[in-house]
Amino acid sequence: MEIASRVRDGRLTASEVIDSHLDRIASVNPKVNAVTVTLESQARSAAAALDERIAAGEEPGPLAGVPITVKENIDLTWSATTSGLPFAAGNVPASNSSVVDRLLAAGAIPVGRGNMPDIGLRWDTDNDLFGRTVNPWDPARVPGGSSGGDAVAVATGMAAAGIGNDYGGSLRLPAHAAGIVALRPSAGRVPAPSKSVELLPLSIQHMAVNGPLARSVADLDLLFGVMHGADDFDPLSVSVPHYSSYDGVRRVAVTVDPAGWGVDPQVALAVRDAASALADAGWEVEEVAPPAVDRCAILWRQLSSTENAPMLLTPGVFPGPLSEGTVQYFQDNIAEVSLLDTSAAYQGAWAERFVHAAAWRAFHARYPVVLGPVITQPVPLIGFDLSGPEACTELWKSHRLLVTANFLGLPAVAVPTGMGGSRPSGVQVIARQNGEHIALAAARDIEAAFPAVTPVDPA
Repeated sequence: MEIASRVRDGRLTASEVIDSHLDRIASVNPKVNAVTVTLESQARSAAAALDERIAAGEEPGPLAGVPITVKENIDLTWSATTSGLPFAAGNVPASNSSVVDRLLAAGAIPVGRGNMPDIGLRWDTDNDLFGRTVNPWDPARVPGGSSGGDAVAVATGMAAAGIGNDYGGSLRLPAHAAGIVALRPSAGRVPAPSKSVELLPLSIQHMAVNGPLARSVADLDLLFGVMHGADDFDPLSVSVPHYSSYDGVRRVAVTVDPAGWGVDPQVALAVRDAASALADAGWEVEEVAPPAVDRCAILWRQLSSTENAPMLLTPGVFPGPLSEGTVQYFQDNIAEVSLLDTSAAYQGAWAERFVHAAAWRAFHARYPVVLGPVITQPVPLIGFDLSGPEACTELWKSHRLLVTANFLGLPAVAVPTGMGGSRPSGVQVIARQNGEHIALAAARDIEAAFPAVTPVDPA
């Protein structure tokens, strides 16, 4: 990362870097409301301490002086972990998450918290505590969610990187809307967002991950290299070697219209442009459908809805109310879902997941990379997800390849492909489990073919 390089060799001080980003937040954030809390005093103190360490000849870490945002549901003791909930405004954690500890130890400096929808359960970024985050390209459209605040902060130059999470596309979707890159790691590669132990539904245990957002694939790789690995507070976390390059089979399966449910022409063009970029970079490209995207997407929706319904719709589960938008969205969503309300149906869904995971493992043996849309329709207008049950289904269908990666626990990278009219266009690449280096290698070659479009001044 260029900032870290300059801080390490003395061309910049960490204090200069942080001051400039705090100035950018002061200038830009009132227009987009991406940063919920500006960590001004803590960031300046951390920068000054880092400068002193460098002056004393100490090793500052691979992320020396890099300004980051941390999503509102990841523990950072510098401010409350609210998950966008008004009744959690005072919930300052007793300790950092292991992910935050690793980033701080590597020299990164949090400058703000990233906005999100209530508990992350909308593909938009709005809540009753902090309000709406604005898409800097088109204020009429959503910024994506749930890591929308972090994506917009990175895209507009308020931070060099953001740390969020992804249960149903919540890293890749806002990155796509903002014109930046994001990595959804494999299940278990990055520890949990908190050291606290909670009762978590199985779908969250196996489909939700923490990961980075940045403006270049190289920065994603650097951030992931710091974040990944098992820790003693997350029993599902694993340690797997992370490779800095990929020299295996360079074959790509291209799916322009996953499951054949329809795709916008501009989205299809972006996928084919990315496929051409990979072919030019020496990849063998073939248009072929990956297995059972329809069933994977359906089962993700059924499992997530079934497991979250008691939490969201049972009085007294939360110590305060959720926003009207979140409740309406979830009620409209489950009106269109066949909930797994018997033991046999629920067990059958998890059993079927094993079958599809095996099919994808075999498919990835021949095609190490799957290239396809992030979403198959344009980024929606504000309020679309609250316009009724049919809209919820239409939105979920457009996100079908996103949630397939979550359902199977696979790594995926969202990467832009320049501009599609007045808004960024982009694609995602999905690799086999623990194949982050494969997805990152393909994303690098796509990125090299298209000019960067950020930092952007808000429209």
